[in-house]
Amino acid sequence: MNGICTLANDRVFDQLVALLNSIDANIGRATPVCIYPFDDQLDRIRAEIQNRPNVTLYNDEASMRQWDEFMQRIDPEKLDQKKRLYGAHRRFCAFDAPFDRFIYMDADTLAMSSMRHIFEQLDDHDWVVYDFQFLDPSKIYNLASPKLHEVFSAERIGKEIFCSGFYASKRGLFGAAQREELIAALQAGDREILYGGAGEQPVINYMVMKSGIKSCNLAHLLPYGESTGCSVTSKHFEEKDHVLYDRDRPLTYLHYIGIQPQRMERVCQGENVAFPYRDLFLYYRFLHQPEKRPVLSELPAYSKPTLVEKVLQKLRRA
Repeated sequence: MNGICTLANDRVFDQLVALLNSIDANIGRATPVCIYPFDDQLDRIRAEIQNRPNVTLYNDEASMRQWDEFMQRIDPEKLDQKKRLYGAHRRFCAFDAPFDRFIYMDADTLAMSSMRHIFEQLDDHDWVVYDFQFLDPSKIYNLASPKLHEVFSAERIGKEIFCSGFYASKRGLFGAAQREELIAALQAGDREILYGGAGEQPVINYMVMKSGIKSCNLAHLLPYGESTGCSVTSKHFEEKDHVLYDRDRPLTYLHYIGIQPQRMERVCQGENVAFPYRDLFLYYRFLHQPEKRPVLSELPAYSKPTLVEKVLQKLRRA
């Protein structure tokens, strides 16, 4: 069975609802979706999915515990932040269940197409991505590490790295024996080649590249001129019937990367907060409740949060 996976807690509730609604609209309302819990803050999510028979909340404690332990052995400091579980790695539970083949999408993404072309690539590959992270390997690997090119060639680094916010794969990859091999290699010195500021993203890149599974990136695979962007930082996309197009080709997905969930929550509450493709996000967030969509004044100019805003955001989260 094929399905869509994501990772969430109540802190990203508005983003999650927008994602689920975009799946309804652009993939199909019967599409099976599994949500992996970032932590135990899930009350709003549980209430929401009661009316979504195609959506389940993953509850296999043994599976989650084994991936918690996997990350603990790799990097103990990353797993425990402010005495709460840092659960971004829970997306790895997709290798256990419930789908034979799956597409993982971060909660801050929107589905823009059927995804059929992504699943088709799994006929010939074990790992499929579609992004341009390879243009900036500094967020994946420690480029200053003298050991880096002993582990992976510069050619592989420049071609194979990917963003962990969207990928397709299969159940059964990275079983217990393979995880032990990866842990042993990391503990023997490979840990130093990983970028230290991006949680699970360097880890999953390392896992895929070190294991040598057959992978592809549609940004490389598609003929020149046929690939599309995916990041909210791209300003040239054109909207037609609530789908974004890049040079007349529909995007596969849109990733609101770098937009804080608090910012999106505030706009859903009616505050005139700016971020790229804001109206598209609001359309999907309130797709099934259009009467609740806030009526906002003219879109203010978007700018990245200032230092003061970042401090205030931290205070709000405290």
